[in-house]
Amino acid sequence: MSAALPVPAGRTAGWLLRRAARAPRSLGRVLASAVTVFLLSSVLTFGLGAVSDANPAAAVLGETATPADIVRLNHEFGLDRPLWAQFGSWLGHAVQGDLGRSWFTTLPVGDSIAAALPVDLSIAGLALLLAVLLGSAAGIAAALRPGSRLDRAVTALCTLLGTLPAFVVAIGLITLVSVQLQLLPSGGYVPLGQDPVQWLRFALLPALALSLDAAAGIARQLRTSLVGALRENWATGATMRGLSRRRVLFGHVLRNAAGPAVTVLGMSVPMLIGGAVVTERIFNLPGIAQLSLRAAEQHDVPVIQGTLLVTVAVVLVANLAVDAGLLALNPAARRGARRSAPAGAR
Repeated sequence: MSAALPVPAGRTAGWLLRRAARAPRSLGRVLASAVTVFLLSSVLTFGLGAVSDANPAAAVLGETATPADIVRLNHEFGLDRPLWAQFGSWLGHAVQGDLGRSWFTTLPVGDSIAAALPVDLSIAGLALLLAVLLGSAAGIAAALRPGSRLDRAVTALCTLLGTLPAFVVAIGLITLVSVQLQLLPSGGYVPLGQDPVQWLRFALLPALALSLDAAAGIARQLRTSLVGALRENWATGATMRGLSRRRVLFGHVLRNAAGPAVTVLGMSVPMLIGGAVVTERIFNLPGIAQLSLRAAEQHDVPVIQGTLLVTVAVVLVANLAVDAGLLALNPAARRGARRSAPAGAR
């Protein structure tokens, strides 16, 4: 039988202790990789600003600036120091939450990001929820009737949705839902804490536009994994022992087959953030993508660096959550992590 089936009552305590002991080692390696990626990303993020040919002092002061004024402002910005000193100071302040100040507005970059990031997180969270609900429902329905018309229809629809960019879906939803049916607004945003109902009305269309591609990927992976798992001997044996089809599916099979779908869900986070650049413009959302676009037009390097670094951090946190979920769902991954650990650490 698979390790996903119930553990005998006499071994439950020992099994839980071994599982708890193995999880920190596996998550520790994942966390170490995330820290390495974050440091490399910080170097690249700072390097993009360092190689820019923009002259921030001249841009801030305008055409009437004298060379002495430019030198003075560059000194205030710290741009007359060596690059390694600038990077060390920037990274040291960044890990403490201080991302510097905008060259043009002099506002703290952290405050600007704190005002824009909740927009993206709320939309992305709703999009992920919709992707999980729609993708899981479609994948399970298709897997329970392999080869049927429903299965073929789900496969064809997922293939179609996987080829459509988010902005095409967004325009189609605005045309259908907002213009013709007049059910939801076509743009704007209301904070969740201010009015949850109005937030949902404004957030539903952009979240749906971002979620369909992820939902299609989840449905395809879940359908394939479930069809294979339902044909395994342990699943057939569980049915022959008298367990209901629903209990076998949701109690045992789904846990073993959910790994690829969870991986797709984690890979969707960077896609959601990338799609937000266009989606925010279409739906007029005051998110972090619009903040970075305005900063890029002005060559406001501190804001660009701050938004990039925060975006990388959000993606890494999402990947950590996905890896933790995979370790919890996949017993084989935990056993593999135990075998790869040094003998003295077991």
